[in-house]
Amino acid sequence: MAPTHEVDVEAQIGQWRAYVLRHQAMHPSDVAELEDHLRDQVADLQQVGLSEDEAFLVSVKRLGSLDVLSREFAREHSERLWKQLVLTPGLDQPGGRGTRDLAVALGFAVGAALAIRLPALAGLDMADDAGFYLRNLSLFVLPLLVGYFAVRRRLGAAALSLLAPPFLVAAVVANVYPFTATGATELLVAIHLPIALWFVVGLAYAAGDWRSRRRRMDFIRFTGEWVVYYALIALGGGVLTALTAGAFSAIGLDLTEFVATWMVPCGAAGAVVVAAWLVEAKQSVVENMAPVLTRVFTPLFTLMLVAFLVAVAWTGTGFDIERDLLIIFDLLLVLVLGLLLYSVSARDPIAPPEAFDRLQVLLVGSALVVDLLVLIAMVSRVADFGPSPNKLAALGLNLILLVNLAWSARLYAGFLRRRRPFSALERWQTGYLPVYAGWAGVVVVAFPPAFAFA
Repeated sequence: MAPTHEVDVEAQIGQWRAYVLRHQAMHPSDVAELEDHLRDQVADLQQVGLSEDEAFLVSVKRLGSLDVLSREFAREHSERLWKQLVLTPGLDQPGGRGTRDLAVALGFAVGAALAIRLPALAGLDMADDAGFYLRNLSLFVLPLLVGYFAVRRRLGAAALSLLAPPFLVAAVVANVYPFTATGATELLVAIHLPIALWFVVGLAYAAGDWRSRRRRMDFIRFTGEWVVYYALIALGGGVLTALTAGAFSAIGLDLTEFVATWMVPCGAAGAVVVAAWLVEAKQSVVENMAPVLTRVFTPLFTLMLVAFLVAVAWTGTGFDIERDLLIIFDLLLVLVLGLLLYSVSARDPIAPPEAFDRLQVLLVGSALVVDLLVLIAMVSRVADFGPSPNKLAALGLNLILLVNLAWSARLYAGFLRRRRPFSALERWQTGYLPVYAGWAGVVVVAFPPAFAFA
């Protein structure tokens, strides 16, 4: 068995390699060459008496700033970088891997677009049967996204057998439970089912290796990038839809029904897979998009939360948690958690604390106080008016967020005081992910019968 210090150095080299791959505009082969130089320097320094750990730290320092390396690489390979930004590696070569990946992605995207129209063949209308579509929306598209990753990751029968049961259970819950039309439990299922099934997508993304902290963190990065790409596709699709409708209207053709029943739903469903393909294809070049947004919005959200808490203290009044306000506050806290998760996933775990880390602690601390105020108001409201599906679902979510934010604040503060490694915060966040999936599953499966499907 290798000594502990050797294992630690290999882990550090692995972290360094992963950081370079996701932050630099380099091909994996270039990173492999850079890693060879790093290992050679480590070996040379060991020969003059340094320990492995000391040799690694000195070698990384000698390699220089990764940002400087990236700029130098960009200057030397500008033509190649431009091609990577525009084309997937291999896409310009017939029969290459990029071409096959694109073909697979388009196939599953078309499948998702057609799947969302299948109920219409059975006489179900999106307007008249809105409840059915809301409950089953994730079942139309997420199995196709899982299929895309299953093909891309070459998952075997054993892995696929683990991915199928959650979708079968979800289909039973969404279509067999006797929901009251437009009832609270039906809406809760429509909201929480996609969340629960998104973690099944994570199992496919991780190729069954969900126990790996690194793969969970990769999925967090993928999720952040997927949201950005999907939003961009949605904006572009909105412009395309408006221009198409306007152009045909100018010649006397009304496309309103076609746009509402085919173009928008099919485009939205297919974009789920296309956005995933874009993340996979471009992650080595433009994966810095979400971290940049995190850097921009973290100060803004921090300022807003601090201003809100100052206003609460200044006025000396509490706030009443109505349904609409409850959704707003929960969405705010979830966005704060998203900012924290993605900043953690994008940060170099070896780098020392910096000013942005202190801002993150302030953001997490402010969100923690807001969550406490919301919980106090919610408990008071439940005591006054009794429990309801919405209140209990939100109460459970806020308790889960409270635990996550509180422990994250503790770990982050320990990192700032240099008493804990940053990896402790990474381990906490990746280890806590199944809690959200579990709670979403409880809301989907247990809440409807507990509240008589009302």
